[in-house]
Amino acid sequence: MSESRKGDTVMRRAVGIDFGGTVVKLALVNDLGQIERRTSFPTAETSGPDSWIERTAAALGDLGVASDSLPLHGQIVGIGVGVPGFTDFERGFIYSLTNVLGWTNVPLADLMAQRFGLRTRVDNDVNAMALGECAFGGGRKFRHAVFVTLGTGVGGGLLINGALYRGAYSMAGEIGHMSIDWRGVRSPRGVGELELYVGNRAIVSRTADAIRAGRPTALREKAGGEPDRLTPRDVAEAAAAGDALALEIFDYVAVCLATVFSSIVYCLQPEAIIVGGGVAQAGDVLFRPLQHHLVDRLAPEFAERIVVLPATLGPDAGVIGCAKLAMD
Repeated sequence: MSESRKGDTVMRRAVGIDFGGTVVKLALVNDLGQIERRTSFPTAETSGPDSWIERTAAALGDLGVASDSLPLHGQIVGIGVGVPGFTDFERGFIYSLTNVLGWTNVPLADLMAQRFGLRTRVDNDVNAMALGECAFGGGRKFRHAVFVTLGTGVGGGLLINGALYRGAYSMAGEIGHMSIDWRGVRSPRGVGELELYVGNRAIVSRTADAIRAGRPTALREKAGGEPDRLTPRDVAEAAAAGDALALEIFDYVAVCLATVFSSIVYCLQPEAIIVGGGVAQAGDVLFRPLQHHLVDRLAPEFAERIVVLPATLGPDAGVIGCAKLAMD
């Protein structure tokens, strides 16, 4: 165990691994929620569990914890992994990952423990984010909150009466798969699911279609003839600068989110909805219309009691929450 101390207590450390659809982020985190070391690699560099574990081994080597021959290995209480899909938390088992191919029925916790000799916990990535925000971020003052991440997909986590709620089979909180259109796009997960309308790809696709249709926008020059190569950040920056199309895109995203959030508020009546992930970095161009459209869909008794807040840990919420998984 580490010799670092907080007061008279030995400081614990854990590795958090935030397995995203675009990038895998790893960090060495202490039990104050502070990141001491970090690294990352593109998800596309791997092609399934075996190559992912080997690439992760190299990244853990960068953190100094990949094997028992490295100096930090003996100071780590475990590894926590947050994944973008359906998991069985008790077994550390992945059923499937929504936006990553080659991950079906994978006993990841067992594979990691065998490979690295460290206890490993595996959970849905937004449950991990929720843990991080509850322990060290924007959720600390709430006992009833909903956590949402907006990125490659849309994930959710539920804090009910001060505890993370995973449901009967560890898969509760899949807000991204809730339907906003019963006649909408069909996918293997349902019909009209939210993330098909507000995820990274949806934002870029909607913007690119408008550009190809001839809509005037500063993003046309930014795209340089290849509008599908734009990013949500490009659209957010244009919206912040007052671009009409970009503002329209984010208002559409806000309407879609508010449609689902209003149902969640009526069902669970949380104190707050806390939103993180890459798309949430858009700031006011997302949160201002989102609050407006949400309140517009609620009775006053509900509207006056709900707030929508950005995740205060920002893009670090995932890795910090994953480390918290291991510490708990």
